[in-house]
Amino acid sequence: MSDHSPAAAGPDDTEIQALPERGRMYVVLSTVALTLFLASTGQSIVSTALPEIVSDLGGLSYITWVVTAYLLASTVGAPIAGKLGDMYGRKIVLQCAIGIFLVGGWVAGSAWNMPVLILGRSIQGAGGGALIVVSLAVVADMLPPRERAKWQGAFSAVFGLSTVLGPLVGGLLVQTVGWHWIFFVNIPFGIAAFVVLTRTLERQTVHAPHTLDFAGAGLLMVFLSSVVLMANIGGTMLPWISIPVIALIGLIALSLAGFLFVESRAAEPVIPLLLFRVRNFQVANGVNLLVGMVMFGTISFIPMYLQVVKGIAPADSGVYLIAMMAGLMTASVSSGRIITAFGRYRFLPMLATAILCGAMFALSRMTVETPLWQLALNLYFIGLGIGPNLAVGVVAIQSSIPREHMGVGTASANMFRLTGGAVGTSIFGAMFNHGMQLHVAPLLPQIESVRQITTTFVAELETGVKAEVIEAFAQAISPMFLFGAVMAGLAFLVSTRLVEQPLAGPAPARQAPAE
Repeated sequence: MSDHSPAAAGPDDTEIQALPERGRMYVVLSTVALTLFLASTGQSIVSTALPEIVSDLGGLSYITWVVTAYLLASTVGAPIAGKLGDMYGRKIVLQCAIGIFLVGGWVAGSAWNMPVLILGRSIQGAGGGALIVVSLAVVADMLPPRERAKWQGAFSAVFGLSTVLGPLVGGLLVQTVGWHWIFFVNIPFGIAAFVVLTRTLERQTVHAPHTLDFAGAGLLMVFLSSVVLMANIGGTMLPWISIPVIALIGLIALSLAGFLFVESRAAEPVIPLLLFRVRNFQVANGVNLLVGMVMFGTISFIPMYLQVVKGIAPADSGVYLIAMMAGLMTASVSSGRIITAFGRYRFLPMLATAILCGAMFALSRMTVETPLWQLALNLYFIGLGIGPNLAVGVVAIQSSIPREHMGVGTASANMFRLTGGAVGTSIFGAMFNHGMQLHVAPLLPQIESVRQITTTFVAELETGVKAEVIEAFAQAISPMFLFGAVMAGLAFLVSTRLVEQPLAGPAPARQAPAE
């Protein structure tokens, strides 16, 4: 496959992109789907293993860092990888990303303490974020917008499958060979993906010199890192009025101002500011941000609820996420086919976020007595609410921006979703820690900190005390899902501003500014 060159369909083109030869198209897209599966499994495989990991390497309060490190690195790496793909071609970026992903997995799997594990997850996340972004951009290179929607829906289903298959496999590996293997297991698949990719994708010939915006990339990295770090420590590890937190807030403001200044003057900015004047770019990424908060927060803490409150083994707790996967896959594939058949997509995010809001509210009403079938049904509807947004957001952005910015535009969808995931997981974790202090700690006067509480600790308590602690756990977890319902409701309001764009031809060169 050849990426578009500077001479390819440009801002003034009105011709519809021709579909490539079918057999070759399926081979290339299957290869890209494999890399997407690899990266998205790396995001989720750790969730059911978190209780065992933190019991081995650290206390319960460190649980969010294992997830956040990956999400943060993915968030920072995504726009840079998207820009590099626009400049030098998708193939070389995908090859490098696979290598980075595998190195990070090896470091994480070999970790002997929490800092090394977090370092490995950061490296792995940088590679994983690049894989997701560039994989989705390949679809835009190969297909016209209307045909593109069907494949974006299918890719979103792959993302959903791996998102839930990851925790299932992770729980099984934890119970059989140990948590270290949840990182090693991806290595042979990564090598296979690299080999297939090398044989099927053609390298783009660069016709003009490019200059990467290092200053913009650095400032963006500082900004996103500071936001996530503040979400992790503000109000939990440190008071909001403490000097480190105030310094972080100042760093966020300064790095954002610096980023906007640099990008407005850069020859080839990491994220062209003109994209933020496109309404669909604003709306789709606003929804991505909010849905990402709900999605990753839920995936991270549902296994905790099942293992502690319901006493379910790690592998079995992953099974219940299959319900969420089923809803997500059903909605993703169906939404892609609807867009391809009718060329309409505006109503889908509104319907999906409304369903998501209702399902998250139902999840927040769970108690110790809530039957597992009801939990599974709630998770299915959460999947239905998430699925369409994964596909529609990318289609809406790709159909509204210039083709020369296709990589970075596609990257923005991933960046905002992962930023929401990192911040959302941090907020969920902060609310959980607060709930633990409020409901659980008073029942266990023998401990000095809630960091000492692990699943093993709870399992070994006396029957009477254990029942009270489990009830308190449920009370500590429920407010997180109510917060998720509020975020989903806000996403619904944002989605009402989406503008329907025709999907018959290539992405337009320019779009009317936001109203």
